[in-house]
Amino acid sequence: MSDIINFGALALRFLHSKDDTGGSVDIFEMTLQPNARMPIPHYHDRWDETIYGLSGVSTWTIDGKPTGVAPGESVFIKRGIVHGFTNRSTGPATCLCILSPGVLGPQYFREMATLLSSGAPDPAQMKATMLRYGLIPAPPA
Repeated sequence: MSDIINFGALALRFLHSKDDTGGSVDIFEMTLQPNARMPIPHYHDRWDETIYGLSGVSTWTIDGKPTGVAPGESVFIKRGIVHGFTNRSTGPATCLCILSPGVLGPQYFREMATLLSSGAPDPAQMKATMLRYGLIPAPPA
């Protein structure tokens, strides 16, 4: 499972997915280039998420509170909690993402990469893709 999924300033490399773990976990490395961010804060009610810093520092906003994740540090995001992320540093930041149980898989990211490759993705299509895979956009604050 060494395919790298690139979209914008994000790159993901799945190590294990729901497909090879019988739905137990999804595990992937995510590299965020400087100023990369998750443009739509969201939550999911079917899985929990653990983020472990590998290099650089990413900032995860969880339930409205920003938390830096440096190498060797981690955060746990319980299902139902609104979150998003960014890389505010001047260098890349890489983290290990563990979704439990594994219900997302790489297909969601491949579909989003295709939508983003058009340059100006349709927000309605992005939202529909998120919802189809269980990511629920947070209402505006």
